[in-house]
Amino acid sequence: MPASHPLSAFVPHDLREPIAGAATGPLTGLTCAVKDMYDIAGYRTGGGSPDWLAAATPAASSAAAVRRILEAGATIIGKTICDEFFFSVTGANAHYGTPANPRAPGRLPGGSSSGSAAATAAGVCDFALGSDTGGSIRVPASFCGLYGIRPTHGRVHLSGAMAMAPSFDVAGWFANGPGVFRRVGQTLLEGSSHPASIEALVILDDAFEQADAPAAALLRSALAAMAGDLPDPRQARVAAEGLDPWRECFRVIQAFEIWGIYGEFIERRRPRLGPGVRERLAFAAKVSQREAEEARKVRARARDQIRRLGKPGTVLALPTTPSVAPRVDVSAEALEPFRANVMRLTCIAGLSGLPQVTIPIGTVSGCPVGLSFLGWAGSDEVLLDLAVRLSRHCGLQG
Repeated sequence: MPASHPLSAFVPHDLREPIAGAATGPLTGLTCAVKDMYDIAGYRTGGGSPDWLAAATPAASSAAAVRRILEAGATIIGKTICDEFFFSVTGANAHYGTPANPRAPGRLPGGSSSGSAAATAAGVCDFALGSDTGGSIRVPASFCGLYGIRPTHGRVHLSGAMAMAPSFDVAGWFANGPGVFRRVGQTLLEGSSHPASIEALVILDDAFEQADAPAAALLRSALAAMAGDLPDPRQARVAAEGLDPWRECFRVIQAFEIWGIYGEFIERRRPRLGPGVRERLAFAAKVSQREAEEARKVRARARDQIRRLGKPGTVLALPTTPSVAPRVDVSAEALEPFRANVMRLTCIAGLSGLPQVTIPIGTVSGCPVGLSFLGWAGSDEVLLDLAVRLSRHCGLQG
């Protein structure tokens, strides 16, 4: 896919030609786009940064997830734009531009897997590979009206992929349809699966309080319409002391880990950094080992608390994002509180290491809104089956 494509989803250092997968396999006949954090043999990996790209050499081999996709028969059509060093949830990139949001024109696509989401939403590919640390699959899936999953931490191999914050990093993927969405999971998921019947549904009141009124109303209506496909719900609060302490501990650990990976490069090469990313990396440079250790103690308590509520057989329902996508011309000042609100929601799965699936439940004022279900460790396949079962309820309007 040429970089000049009007969707603006693909990096300028794109593939010379599509890479065909195996002649037979579960994904044969499907096309895939790949976030520019995964190595593809013979190509450089840029991670959203032209300076990182300039210092990179062509990969000797492809990332594990890329190999599995090709071995399953899918054809890779291109490498997609992502937020610089994956350090944003907006989808904007100061160097390569902002991919279009095909389902909400004039609004942000969400990041950092913005190009992969945009390509999928536009129908340029059948599915796309991204990643999720602080919401980089879930946010663009919600904004672009897609199925998306953040798997159980460690269930998709990340060898050959650029890291951000390994305590939270996972691979993930987008699809327009639930069938393809589930098929990709059957290819990529490995390690320990923990299948169980869904016997309990908990609606997270404190998560719903983060959503604006139109989005919350649509999502609650959707849950009511799903009554025949879900257990009788009960209400609960996941964070006894509020979500802000969890959001802050996530922010500190994420910053400490990304600086540990890229700090030396940034200090030595002085790369051009876009607005927002520049300030977050400046904060990351100042996070101390002691601060990170204190944040990890908070994380351990949060993990225990979330997993006690989300035990096997129980799914937790929450908004994927607090609202529809902001407009592309929104001010930086307005984005900061929005980003904090997003992170109150997305940190729950990150801190717990549990899988979260988001489905494109409907629209508010013509813009997509996602509904999420958080499962127990190893329930990824159960959540994919749930997405297929609930897909008949998608398409609501608020």
